Amino acid sequence: MNRNRRRWMGAVGAAGVGSLLGLPSRTAFAEPPPETTRIRIGKVSTACLSPQYVAAELLRSEGFTDVEYVTDKAVAIGGVPGAQALGEGRIDIVMNFAGPLAVAIDSGFPIVLLGGVHVGCFELVATNRVRKITELKGKTVAVLGPGSAPHIFLASIATSVGLDPTRDINWSFSPIAESKQALAEERIDAMLAFPPDAQELRAKGVGQVLLNSAKDRPWSQYFCCLISANREFVQRHPVAAKRALRAILKASEICAADPDRAVKAYLGLGLATNEQYVGQAMRELPYGKWREYNPEDTVRFYALRLREAGMIKSSPQKLVAEGTDWRFFNELKKELKG
Repeated sequence: MNRNRRRWMGAVGAAGVGSLLGLPSRTAFAEPPPETTRIRIGKVSTACLSPQYVAAELLRSEGFTDVEYVTDKAVAIGGVPGAQALGEGRIDIVMNFAGPLAVAIDSGFPIVLLGGVHVGCFELVATNRVRKITELKGKTVAVLGPGSAPHIFLASIATSVGLDPTRDINWSFSPIAESKQALAEERIDAMLAFPPDAQELRAKGVGQVLLNSAKDRPWSQYFCCLISANREFVQRHPVAAKRALRAILKASEICAADPDRAVKAYLGLGLATNEQYVGQAMRELPYGKWREYNPEDTVRFYALRLREAGMIKSSPQKLVAEGTDWRFFNELKKELKG
């Protein structure tokens, strides 16, 4: 029995054959149909968000006849700009990263966090001039832009080791392709990479990994990717919101059981061209374990780090109270347990 077959059988045991085939659960059949048959999802070129792309056919089985992946520039960037686009109603639901979502709620964007999908996707990669995270002081670090997921995650990492991300790090805001080239040529000291860029850097022997959030504590103990939705969409369409959440969580099970299917879904949207790196990412990411972690703990963890960094003002309690709704997630934990 090959490795993929073992993963498939394990996921079948966890989620059930019908779930992985995209068939609605018994509870889904008992629910009323979604209040709207249209749903708009963000399209971001980060492979760890693949469950929302695998979910396309599952969403149709949940009663959505018009499934649209939005390519709006702000949405495509993800991070805080993507959360703002969500709050403005340009998309309805999307996977995004925990750190930027905490900043977005603190900024008053009308969004709500519904649940977690997986932990561990980003890697901090540095040249040989940097041997540990504290040595980033005074160094140049490349991230996509202010408010991007790499920027906010790295700020929280810096704060956790006693650095001031505003004063101690020289930020280089550059497109990802330029940052990878600059790191290879050692014109910068480090970058925070998401899949499949992290896999590409490792394959090419560029730099060294200082932190892998899938393996290194405390980052490996918290969701990096959460499901967020437009607040009004959830208020007006609660059945649709739960059905969409169910589809993405079931898609996470599929990513764990059949990574080749996740690769096909990701590449099919034109989000990457190198199948090797995307495939490696799909096999490394800890999908299918969403029941094992607490999304509220994740919000509290990042809220504390980002408050220390001066990037948010709200307390963790306030962010949880104003920007989260775990009721569907908790219901689905029971419904999809086996």
